[in-house]
Amino acid sequence: MPTLESVGFTALDEKRLQGFGGKRTATIAISKASVTGGWTKRIFDLCLATCGLVGLLPLFALVALAVKVSSTGPVLYGHIRVGNGGRSFRCWKFRTMVTNGDAVLESYLANHPDEKAEWEQNRKLRNDPRVTRIGAVLRSYSVDELPQLINVIRGDMSLVGPRPVVQDELDIYGSAAPHYLRSRPGLTGLWQISGRSDTTYDERIAFDTSYVQRWSFSQDLLIIARTVPAVLLSKGSY
Repeated sequence: MPTLESVGFTALDEKRLQGFGGKRTATIAISKASVTGGWTKRIFDLCLATCGLVGLLPLFALVALAVKVSSTGPVLYGHIRVGNGGRSFRCWKFRTMVTNGDAVLESYLANHPDEKAEWEQNRKLRNDPRVTRIGAVLRSYSVDELPQLINVIRGDMSLVGPRPVVQDELDIYGSAAPHYLRSRPGLTGLWQISGRSDTTYDERIAFDTSYVQRWSFSQDLLIIARTVPAVLLSKGSY
């Protein structure tokens, strides 16, 4: 089991994260000084994300129009995720689900016990009843995640990093949680180029942990390069 020292935490403060998995209150040591990649990674993120956001504005406009005319509700959807050091942030996506998604999911899982087991294990459904028709297309090619470029510019996320998770999921991470908290969640990462939802949740955690432990700038460049074909093939995207 890794210790805080073994994953490079320094200048530690104590911060309470309430109710991991809804089960307990956990005290996590949060780092202010040690962020995976440091300023080299941050400057790279800021430059590339700004250029990407400006260059993709026409695509953003087309997707926004498609989302707006295809279903009732806002164009963007912001979900609270856990970022570096345990700080919460609103992770932005193009809306791909119906606006009453929580009620739809609750009703669906109540009537489909097999699907409920899949949800509890992976936090995803292959046939998610909440997803709209245009949303299915956007998710297939990960276009729905492009607004996270805004999160990258704001410093909530990085271009490459662990998959952003909700607070309940950190309980599943267990001893790997300090690795996640040491980094900024990524727009892409090892999980995204290694099968995505075709992998198990334990494999997903292992990808996140390995990325932080072995971080290098060249690895980030390789992951970004491999993201393009992974997105085009849409393997594991749903």
